[in-house]
Amino acid sequence: MASQSANLWVLLGLGLAGILLMTKKLKKNIKQDFGAFIEKLQLLPPPQPLPPKAPHPLTGLSFAVSDLFDIEGYVTGFGHPEWARTHSAASRTSTVVSTLVEGGATCIGKTVVDEFAYSINGTNKHYDTPTNPAAPSQMPGGSSSGAAVAVAADLVDFSLGIDTVGGVRVPSAFCGILGFRPSYGAVSHMGIIPISTSLDTVGWFARDPKILRHVGHVLLQLPFAAQRSPRQIIIADDCFELLKIPADRVVQVVIKSTEKLFGRQVLKHENLGEYFDSKVPSLKGFHKTNGELKNVMRLIQRYEFKNNHNEWIESVKPALDPDISAEIGEMLEISETVIENCKSIRNEMRSAISSLLKDDGILVTPTTAYPPPKLGGKEMLSEDYQNRAFSLLSIASVSGCCQVTVPLGYYDKCPTSVSFIARHGGDRFLLDTVQNMYASLQEQADIATKSKLSTNTFNQKQSAEIAKEKGNQAYKDKQWLKAISFYTEAIKLNGNNATYYSNRAAAYLESGSFLQAEADCTKAINLDKKNVKAYLRRGTAREMLGYYKEAIEG
Repeated sequence: MASQSANLWVLLGLGLAGILLMTKKLKKNIKQDFGAFIEKLQLLPPPQPLPPKAPHPLTGLSFAVSDLFDIEGYVTGFGHPEWARTHSAASRTSTVVSTLVEGGATCIGKTVVDEFAYSINGTNKHYDTPTNPAAPSQMPGGSSSGAAVAVAADLVDFSLGIDTVGGVRVPSAFCGILGFRPSYGAVSHMGIIPISTSLDTVGWFARDPKILRHVGHVLLQLPFAAQRSPRQIIIADDCFELLKIPADRVVQVVIKSTEKLFGRQVLKHENLGEYFDSKVPSLKGFHKTNGELKNVMRLIQRYEFKNNHNEWIESVKPALDPDISAEIGEMLEISETVIENCKSIRNEMRSAISSLLKDDGILVTPTTAYPPPKLGGKEMLSEDYQNRAFSLLSIASVSGCCQVTVPLGYYDKCPTSVSFIARHGGDRFLLDTVQNMYASLQEQADIATKSKLSTNTFNQKQSAEIAKEKGNQAYKDKQWLKAISFYTEAIKLNGNNATYYSNRAAAYLESGSFLQAEADCTKAINLDKKNVKAYLRRGTAREMLGYYKEAIEG
């Protein structure tokens, strides 16, 4: 009996020791700086100007930079120890970092990037993967993973990254913060290691939309101007079909916020794929051999990366991440004709988006299709993950338009977000729009998260509303059959809404289907005796059918 008791105490002791060891290991894994930094340093701003001159615009703010930006006296590591070993310290600080320091901000360190800042995953076997503060068991996203983590963990006020094929947009989405990719060419690239010269864009992260905007004004050197509100907010319906979470969770937040701030009249819906097919003729020729827009982006990225760095890779022969090695390992036989076609697609894309949005329009898309994948998972390597992600990211990368990632709370314990895109050169307008809408978007996201409606009921009702809005848009465009189809979809999702029947009746009238219009109006009136439009439309339908007595009665 005594022996059994002793054994029990031994087992309990071992169990407690195991728990303590696991707890200690977990605490060790999540470093104090979340693994965000490669190197700590300090670049102090100049003294404040004497009154009556205004203080520096970024006074009191701290920031970090991804390890692609040169800082005098420090080696720029490019996410690989062999690169750091074979390169000397920078002789001067990159223009963009100097601009921010001169603007009053203090730089406190360099942050982790993916190997050669090439992928969007956020992993780096040489320096470890930074811990995502918003979801520690999930990937932080890349390539500027450390910069995003530093902001999300409140270690700095803002940070800099490079966005080539999503290097700022993806980690901001996964870490639940704001991420801004400006128009291509809007910010200097002096003193920054190139990845893909035609796609690279200096971007920045922040938690506060005011700071995001202040940094933008300094980097973009924007003079004072009055803020403008959007006159059209266009939801790219086909892009939201790529989402792996319920699209309504994101779309309805944007719709309700827009209606509250600017009114329903500014909302529109667009099938972006169909629009590009009609407005980007060079893309059709590219389809035949290389696939879709995402492949244009990936082709440019790989081709230009090899042009920039293949000589060093062949000379040093560094150990490469297998996925990157597979991407860039094969020699590409790309003709000048293909490259010229890619440039034509870029120009046509930029023109098409400018034509769609003009000076006062916002295009709404998901930032990423998937929520942040689990650490160590293979999901992010799947063809479906890559295809969905790059289909969304290629819109701004190829066109060179500006895009911002806006966090929208959590879904299933993971951060979720939405992206706003403005035309090339519309950076100020996009920054203003984010600042104006941010509080309302967070309010609506919070309501959606805390909603007590069942998921199915919520999804069905919101999906019905989206279908109705699509029908309204088709009706305005005089596409009667398309409008009927959308209203029918809304009715299938929610058959107790009189407006859906009345609206479909209007489309039936325009298409000459008077019997169907009369039946829909009757149904609408049965559901809502005060639906005046249904009475008027039924009267018209009966008149066209020759039911004159009934027409007078309505």
